[in-house]
Amino acid sequence: MPSSVPSSLNGWWSDYKSEIGFLGFSYAVDACQSPETLNSEFKNIRTQFNGRYVRLYGACDQNGFYDDVIDAAWNAGLGVHALIWFGFDGDDMWMTRRDSLFSTLHNNPKAKFVTRAVQFGSEPLFDHVLPPDELAAQVTAAKQSLSSLSIPVTVSDMAYGYQSNGGAQSVLDAVDFVDLHMLPFFSTTATTAFDSWVFVQNDLDWINSHVNGKKIILSENGWPSMQSGSTRSSSPTAVADVQQEQAYFDLLDSKCQELKSNPGGGVAWFAHLYSEEQGAGYGILDNGQLKFPFSPKTSC
Repeated sequence: MPSSVPSSLNGWWSDYKSEIGFLGFSYAVDACQSPETLNSEFKNIRTQFNGRYVRLYGACDQNGFYDDVIDAAWNAGLGVHALIWFGFDGDDMWMTRRDSLFSTLHNNPKAKFVTRAVQFGSEPLFDHVLPPDELAAQVTAAKQSLSSLSIPVTVSDMAYGYQSNGGAQSVLDAVDFVDLHMLPFFSTTATTAFDSWVFVQNDLDWINSHVNGKKIILSENGWPSMQSGSTRSSSPTAVADVQQEQAYFDLLDSKCQELKSNPGGGVAWFAHLYSEEQGAGYGILDNGQLKFPFSPKTSC
């Protein structure tokens, strides 16, 4: 990062075509991490893993928290995919989170130089939080609000979330790019991570056929290392262990050229999640230590 905040975004962000392979981590913020923790872990994402972004997951409603995220990302040289979290309670708290985030984006001078995108999520279509046309209207309004900051807006959901809402074409038309959840472990026919490419390809094919060449990023993306509670597959043949978690990311690496050739500048991906403390079964780190060797490709 420069020593002072630039006066313009011209030439600031890389082209989507250069953003392929591993982008960084989904990073759960329910713990409202301290500035010290954010600085330490964001720098680790940048230096140990060559991460370029963090994709926020969950919500911290503590006043000023996103300012802390911005400072930590700036210090680490990372971009942020911010999130308007709907949660699972069916309340209207997401509106307060939206307004708070937009206020910070407009008032923090570093915000537009750190915030690569704003997402509505997680899985609002699958959870039927809003009808598709209402969600599309929220995306359009957000794009208008953030237009002076040149921050793209998207929705973080599964292909099935769209499919279960008649395709939700109004949402796909509204988003600037596609944040696609890729969790093949939950397929009714899941077996092992190594054999999950057909599922990945089918979802990509469906999305590609409905978005007219928009960029696709796999946002909530991974294979769990254990089955329990929310990480239990509906397939009796699905295998969950550390080897499978590693094998899924190895699979994406092995398909780097195929993902790179996808329309819209190629498919890039996040790993879900940074640590076990943020979501048991999905973390790459556990008590600060790698669960398995992890140095994914950032180009090919």
